[in-house]
Amino acid sequence: MFPNLLESTKEYWQNLDRLEAAYQQGEIPLEEVDTRVAELMTALAKERRKAFNHFLHGSQHWLTSQRETLIGLGILALATYLWMLTSSIA
Repeated sequence: MFPNLLESTKEYWQNLDRLEAAYQQGEIPLEEVDTRVAELMTALAKERRKAFNHFLHGSQHWLTSQRETLIGLGILALATYLWMLTSSIA
């Protein structure tokens, strides 16, 4: 299943807002805010890596399963380019 990066980012910002509110109200000290922000950043970075790896593996799978189609399209594009090049010279 694809990681929901938008939801993770939204939760990250909501948690930051809660931390800021708690700090502004004097409920938690600055050192704890720093620690919790670092934890939140680490969790978001982990979600980003998961999303990137999922995208990368999905792309690799798609490229390997569509290899013949991509090669055919490349040959067709090259032939079209060469045809247009030779017709513009003449």
